[in-house]
Amino acid sequence: MQLTGVWKTMNQNNKISVFGSTGFIGSRFLNENIDKCIPIPRNDRYPQTDNILYFISTTSNYNVFENISLDINTNLNVLVDVLESCKDRDVVFNFISSWFVYGESESLPVSETAHCNPKGFYSITKKCAEDLLVSWCRTFNKKYRIIRLANVYGAGDGDVSKKKNALQYLAEKIKNNENIELYHGGNFVRDYIHVQDAVSAIRLILEKGGLNQTYNVGSGIPHIFSDLIKSMVHITESKSKITSIEPPDFHKVVQVKDMFLDIKKLKNLGFLPTVTIHEGLLEICQN
Repeated sequence: MQLTGVWKTMNQNNKISVFGSTGFIGSRFLNENIDKCIPIPRNDRYPQTDNILYFISTTSNYNVFENISLDINTNLNVLVDVLESCKDRDVVFNFISSWFVYGESESLPVSETAHCNPKGFYSITKKCAEDLLVSWCRTFNKKYRIIRLANVYGAGDGDVSKKKNALQYLAEKIKNNENIELYHGGNFVRDYIHVQDAVSAIRLILEKGGLNQTYNVGSGIPHIFSDLIKSMVHITESKSKITSIEPPDFHKVVQVKDMFLDIKKLKNLGFLPTVTIHEGLLEICQN
């Protein structure tokens, strides 16, 4: 991807201060743009430049069972500490959010202007964080971008589970010939984007995206989850058997059944995904 302007001419004074650079997506972004980024240590709340890319976040709605304050502390308290440290700087605050903020939607695909009705502590605090950021920027005359990611997958995610990145969690079970139980038989829709494309999209938004704007980042393609699982069984020649189960009550409370994103705004910046879903499934099945 050919980029010009600020990104191409970036010097020490306008490099990107990256918060949360040790996570799956943050570390990939940092590794691919190391000469343009300054990773901020985990417990540091002060950016070293006026260009900020903020990945710090919890990753699922399930923390409420073990630590009811974790989503609030991580997604809100840390954020406002960072914002407070930026009050006297002319910052552009690029905030990484999630499709989870939309909640159930009356129509698909979901655009950035859709009404948000998040469910669960993670989802609600992510939307609250967006709102706090926007309010703070308007109050102190700062600039922001909000980047809402679809489901991001790919090799290198060391934190997969039933609760987070279920596709890759199930890929491991399939490779081990373990039987698979799918909520609703996998008859629901998701939008998957490979981490390589997610990183490219974030970089493009930082370079060309309008200020004080929200951008969806996904493939824009609806994938039926059971089809992805069957593809991985075929790729691996697995002996895994797939059965349908009813989701638990909590899943019904916090989870959205069908979701994929409208990415017209992102495409208008020149974004084109480069990793097909088949190529991505091959990758996670072979790692």
